[in-house]
Amino acid sequence: MKTLDDCRIAIDDIDNEMLSLLNKRMQIVERVGEIKKNTGGAIYRPEREKAIIERLNKLNENEKGLLNKSAIEAIFLEIFAVARNLELPEKIAYLGPEGSFTHQAAESRFGAMSDYLSLNSIASVFTTLEAKRAKFGVIPIENSRDGIVGETLDLLAKSSVKIVAELYMPIHISFATKSEKLEQITKIYSKDKGFGQCREFLSEHSLNNVELIPVESTAKAAILASKEENSAAICSHIAAKLYGVPTMFENIEDSIDNTTRFLILSDFKNGVSGDDKTSILVRLKDAVEAGSLVHFLQDFDQEKINLSKIESRPSRDKGGFGYWFYIDFYGHIDEEKVQKVIQKHTEEVTWLGSYVKGEE
Repeated sequence: MKTLDDCRIAIDDIDNEMLSLLNKRMQIVERVGEIKKNTGGAIYRPEREKAIIERLNKLNENEKGLLNKSAIEAIFLEIFAVARNLELPEKIAYLGPEGSFTHQAAESRFGAMSDYLSLNSIASVFTTLEAKRAKFGVIPIENSRDGIVGETLDLLAKSSVKIVAELYMPIHISFATKSEKLEQITKIYSKDKGFGQCREFLSEHSLNNVELIPVESTAKAAILASKEENSAAICSHIAAKLYGVPTMFENIEDSIDNTTRFLILSDFKNGVSGDDKTSILVRLKDAVEAGSLVHFLQDFDQEKINLSKIESRPSRDKGGFGYWFYIDFYGHIDEEKVQKVIQKHTEEVTWLGSYVKGEE
């Protein structure tokens, strides 16, 4: 190829071939949907998607392709999302508002084409799933800076829905405005916490003297910045995109290691993938006795099962300061070594879900 036109013609030919292959893939997907509908199989299979991405990444490495794993994952997660909507369109509930980081997390797994339902509380997401008004729910469970989301743990303790996937998402904050120059900006909207997370950026760009106006959400900030001249928003990337506010700066947060772990909830059980995590709720019968928790955890140690998290929560039972424990460990509930432990404590353990371990 000697000229730019030659390159464009070659790209067009490849795009045509890709479209044809994608349509062939979707024809098979459509048949898969028919089979699953008859058998009651789940449409969203995180372990299957993970296996496909790992296989393609290994193939890409062997062929010394230019794409890295992140690029392959981004492309194929969107293909998977389109395929799921073709198999069986499902509604996804999430902790809103539109343009929130939870919305961004949901879209990263279910794609731009899915039918989303923004709800104003974590409890509303659980209620919606239990009432079958949505198939999936996306909620935060912990943040690397702010710690665990207690409401999520409390609701998991009493809900029938299960954890079917987890994802870790770096929390990157954008500076969005319709103004062409920083000097034109007279006011900045954001959630109060947003200003605190971006102090260094505001100082570096001499924005400390600009009027900082706190609002109820970063999504609301983007809405206001889209309507008012000489204004800006400190918000999520998806909020800026959703409300048509150009992003002037990305990743303006002071801390680059701020990450939130999100859970995807539904009503089915995943198969064993070989790289799983399981969440359980533990209410020990003899919790008041010294060493009861230690003895319980020793059973995991004996089976060489590694724990990744243990969090205590008030039981809120009448008559004292009782506690229950939320525990994450590596392995699937159906694995033999895991069952050896669970069978010893069947009346004390509530299984919350087994799912493919997310990449931190």
